[in-house]
Amino acid sequence: MTSQPWEGSPEPARITPRGRATRERIVRAAADLMFVRGVNATTLDDVRAASGTSKSQLYHHFPDKDALVHEVIARRNAEVLAREEDRLSRLNSFSGLKRWRNALVEASRLRGGANGCALGSMANELSDSDEVARTALADAFARWEGLLADGLRRMQAKGSLSATADPGKLAVGLMAALQGGYLLANAAHDVTPMEVSLDMALDRIESLLT
Repeated sequence: MTSQPWEGSPEPARITPRGRATRERIVRAAADLMFVRGVNATTLDDVRAASGTSKSQLYHHFPDKDALVHEVIARRNAEVLAREEDRLSRLNSFSGLKRWRNALVEASRLRGGANGCALGSMANELSDSDEVARTALADAFARWEGLLADGLRRMQAKGSLSATADPGKLAVGLMAALQGGYLLANAAHDVTPMEVSLDMALDRIESLLT
């Protein structure tokens, strides 16, 4: 499964190299602030200050906060899916799943369990209020699950995973364990809930190994 290119909002017509750099600076500052503070707690004034841009520059590229939020979501979706495709595109063993689990847990441990998943955090805030955001994030999660399911199918093709196993359902279970683990780890500022939830999901898969 191949991740799709970043499909954010179109750049203004005839944007100059300097304008492109300004736009990039705004999006990156907004993404960083929204990851740490949350979308609702991040104001356009915060983004303007963090990116070192004027009000006219900000509004030239993004007419309102919704437009900027949708651009951040497009950016985060692309980043996370590129990372996960790099980790999962050749997955074909249970040991590979364990390495995937360890990489995610250790990245969260470095933050003390805080902040959660860049996609999951935005989904928690926006899914009930922004249909465009909800749809984009749901698509990203579906593609992430697809990468996991494809890896599990390769395990089946090798004969290491039972033919009776359902890769699609196992992938949903892994994603639910991961996102629930992120949420609880963020609340506790302790990565342990994330470790436990992922390990229980992996125990289920291990029970289906041949």
